[in-house]
Amino acid sequence: MSAHRNYVRSLYKRALYTSLDWYPNRLHWRPIALQIRAEFEANRGESSPVRVQKLVRETEDVLEEYRHPLPYKYMTAPGGTKYERNKWFEDNMTL
Repeated sequence: MSAHRNYVRSLYKRALYTSLDWYPNRLHWRPIALQIRAEFEANRGESSPVRVQKLVRETEDVLEEYRHPLPYKYMTAPGGTKYERNKWFEDNMTL
C-alpha cells in the first residue's frame, strides 16, 4: 500500500475523530460521519497530483479549524477522569 494512501486513510480517521469530539452521542454523530465519508468518496478517483495535494491541504486546514478545544477522552484512557484511579489497590491486592 502506498504512503499516500495510508496518509489519506489517517486523514479520514482524524476527520472522524474530530467530528466525534463535537458530537459524542453516536446517534447525532452518524449523519456527520456519513457526510465525511461522502466527501472522501467524491474525490477518490482524483488522478491529478496537483489537485490531490490541494485537496489534502484543504482537508488539513478544515481539521485544524474544527479541532475541539477540549477533545473527548474516555474515562479510563490516559488523561481521562478515571485513569489509574484504582491502580494502588490493584497493585497491592493479594489473594
